[in-house]
Amino acid sequence: MGSSFCGFPLFAASSQASAKSLSIKTQSIRERVWRYGPLVLWMALISVASTNGFSAMNTSRVVRPFLLWLFPDISAERIQLVHLLIRKGAHFTEYAVLGLLAARAFWNSSHDLLRRSWFVAGLLLVIAHALVDEYHQSFVPNRSASLVDCLIDVFGGLTALVVLARFRGPKKVDSCDSVQL
Repeated sequence: MGSSFCGFPLFAASSQASAKSLSIKTQSIRERVWRYGPLVLWMALISVASTNGFSAMNTSRVVRPFLLWLFPDISAERIQLVHLLIRKGAHFTEYAVLGLLAARAFWNSSHDLLRRSWFVAGLLLVIAHALVDEYHQSFVPNRSASLVDCLIDVFGGLTALVVLARFRGPKKVDSCDSVQL
């Protein structure tokens, strides 16, 4: 009765297979969240930084008093220059981090094309996000879209990707075999 009872052994085997499949799917989801989660969160953070709360007018409320505290005799022109450099440096840095997180996500991807082309995919993501971000800023009060900012963003992401490609070595840069980095 045991092995021929309404296909019971087959049911047990399929139950074990579906439990294993569920375990693999759960692990796969966790791996994807671990791989892409930081990238998506960083992109969201960049989008938040593109709101009115981080406009030059609002950031000057923090930078100006800090600079005056540090350097009581600093001129208004010098404060403006330092504030501008801080803001442009922030553009460069936030997109450098985006490039690093994109590379991390793509070189560990389960998709062969993304894994082989992590450099190009990372750069395309940086470019796309920089363009969308500047377009978004054109609709935000006290913000404006700037091609210069977009170029700084892309240069930040590209710099991080190039440094990472050099650090990882030429064997890891499959998508750029013809380009000497």
